[in-house]
Amino acid sequence: MTIMTKYDILINVLDQLRNEAPGENRRYYPPLDDVEGLNKARARAFIHLFLKSKFGLTSFLEREELITDDTQDGGIDAYYISSEQKRFYLIQSKFRTTEANFHYKEVLLSDLLHMDVVRISKGHDSDENGVPYNHKIRRLLQKIREIPDAARWDYVVVLLANLSKSISPQKLRQLTNGFPAEVFDHERTYRELVFPVVQGTYYDPEELSLSINLSNTTSSSAKITYNVATETTECDITVLFVPTIEIAKALHKYRNSILKYNPRSYLELENNNVNRAIASTITQLRTNEFALYNNGITMLSFGTHFSERIGQKDKAQLIVTQPQIINGGQTAFTLSRLYEQYLASGDVNEIFSNKEVLLKVITFQTDPPADGDKYLKLIEAISKATNQQSPVDEADRRSNDLIQIKLQQFIFDTYGYFYERKRGEFADGIRAGYINRKQIVGRDIIVRMCRCCDLEPAEAWRSLKELFAPHNFNRTLNNEERFPEYFFAFKCYETIAAMKERFKRDKNNRYGVSTYGNGLIYGQYAVTAACRIQYQGEDSLSKVEQIVNGVLGRWLEFEAHVVGLQTNSAYFRRYTDDEGVLREQLNFDNYYKGRTVNDDVRSFFIA
Repeated sequence: MTIMTKYDILINVLDQLRNEAPGENRRYYPPLDDVEGLNKARARAFIHLFLKSKFGLTSFLEREELITDDTQDGGIDAYYISSEQKRFYLIQSKFRTTEANFHYKEVLLSDLLHMDVVRISKGHDSDENGVPYNHKIRRLLQKIREIPDAARWDYVVVLLANLSKSISPQKLRQLTNGFPAEVFDHERTYRELVFPVVQGTYYDPEELSLSINLSNTTSSSAKITYNVATETTECDITVLFVPTIEIAKALHKYRNSILKYNPRSYLELENNNVNRAIASTITQLRTNEFALYNNGITMLSFGTHFSERIGQKDKAQLIVTQPQIINGGQTAFTLSRLYEQYLASGDVNEIFSNKEVLLKVITFQTDPPADGDKYLKLIEAISKATNQQSPVDEADRRSNDLIQIKLQQFIFDTYGYFYERKRGEFADGIRAGYINRKQIVGRDIIVRMCRCCDLEPAEAWRSLKELFAPHNFNRTLNNEERFPEYFFAFKCYETIAAMKERFKRDKNNRYGVSTYGNGLIYGQYAVTAACRIQYQGEDSLSKVEQIVNGVLGRWLEFEAHVVGLQTNSAYFRRYTDDEGVLREQLNFDNYYKGRTVNDDVRSFFIA
C-alpha cells in the first residue's frame, strides 16, 4: 500500500509555488531533463514557502524581491523586515533533494560561519575582501538605513535546515555572532510551514489594528468594558461598533488564521441564504441598518488597546493581540467576499461607507497557563456558548474539541494525511494544487471508524447528528492512544470502498456479491470491524490489503452462519412455498444496521 509522505506533499507544494512565477523567470521552469535545475528551483521555492507561511506574503513577486540567494549574498539567502515586531529576519536555507537527506542531513557549522550577519548589520556594502555584495543585499542595507529608529530593532537569524541536537542555544548564538536564531528543521517545516499553507492558517496575525469611527457615538466613550473572572483566568469584555470595511479587510487577509476557534472554516461558510441577506444589507442600502440587523462578531484576544487620541478627528484605534473570531464568522466571511468583489471595480469604499457592526472582544488578561488543555477547554466552552443560537450543526460544534485538534495533528505528523475537522478547511490547499482530495480524511468517516473499532458496526450507520451529539461523541472519540487504530480502520474502509467501486459495474458479479456476499454493498462497516479484530499495532498498517482480503475471503461463510441463527429471524426467513420449494427471504440491508450484527461479528471473527 502506497501512502503519500509528507516530503511528497512538500515537493508538490514547492512545485505549485514554482508555477506562480512569471513565465519569463526561466529559473523556475527548467527543462524536464535538467535535474540539477529542478532541484535549484525547488530550493528557491522552499524559501518562498517560508516567506508565505510565516509572513503572509501571498504575492510571488513580493517574495522573490526578498530572496537574495546568489553570488555575493553574504551567506544570506533571504530577508524579511517586520515593522510589527521591529525585527530584521536574515534567512539561510539548506534544502535537501531526497526525503532521507531532508529528514536527517544536518547543516554544517561552517555554513553558519559564512553568514556575514555582523558586517551587514553594521552597514558594510562589501565583504571582508572588499568585494561588493549583490544588489539585493545592498537593497536590504538601504531599507535598514531608511528606518529612523533602527537601533530599537532586533536581528533574528533563521535557519531552514536540520541542526545537530548537540548544539545548545548558547552555542548557536555564538555561531550567529550573538544574534538569536530560529531553526526550522524537517519536523518544524512540516508542522509550521507545510500544514498551515495547505490549511489556509498561515500568517497568524500578532496584532490586528482597526480604525474606529467616533462620529456616531453619543456617550463619553465609544466602548464599554466589563471584567469577568473565570476558573482559568480573568477576562475583560469590550463592546463597541466597528466599520464593516475593517472586518472585511481583516478576514480577506488572514482567512482561516483568524478562525481557528470558530466552528467553521473560511470556505465552508460560503453559500447559503444567510450570506445573501448579510450581503444585501450592505450592497442595497446606503444607510446603517446593518448595525441594527446584525448580531455582531465575537473575538478573542490576549491584549486589547483602545485610544481616541490618535491625532485624527472623530477617529480612534483598536489594537487586538492574537485575534481569533469565534462567533460571527458568517458575517465576517461575507464582508470579506464583498470586499474582494468590489475591490476590483473600485467601488469598495462606497458600499461599506457608514456601515458598522457590533464587535465584542474577550480579552484574556494572561497568556495561556502551563495547563494548556484546561485553557483550550475554556475557549471551546466560550465558542460553543456563543454559537448556541446560530444554525451550527453538532459536527461543526465539536470541530474545535481538543481531542479533534490533537487527532488532526497526529494524522498529519504520522501519516501525512489531512483530517478535516471543519468542512472545507483544506479547500484553499486543494484549489492551489498543494494536495488532492484523496489525502483528506473526513470527520464523518473517522467518527464511524471509531464505532467500528469499538466493534459496533451497526452504530456506525447512525446519522451524523446522532454520532456527534455530546453523549455519543464524548464516549466515542476520547482516547489519544487509539489514534493509530482509527487510522488503520480508515485505511481498511478506504480499501473496501475501492473494491466496491471496482465491482460496481461488473455485470457478471455486481458489487462482488458472488465473491463476498453483501460485504461490499451493505456490510462495509461490519467488514471494517472484522478487520479491526486483526489489528496488532502500527505494523498492521502495512498489511491493510492482506487483512481486508483475508476477512472478505471468509465473508460468504460469515453470512451463511448468521442466516441460520435464531437471533436473526427478524432479518432472514426460510420457508416452503405452495409448490414445496424451499425459499429464503434475506434482508441484509437492515441486518447490517440492526441489533445483532455487533455480537455476530465478534463471535465469528474473534473465535
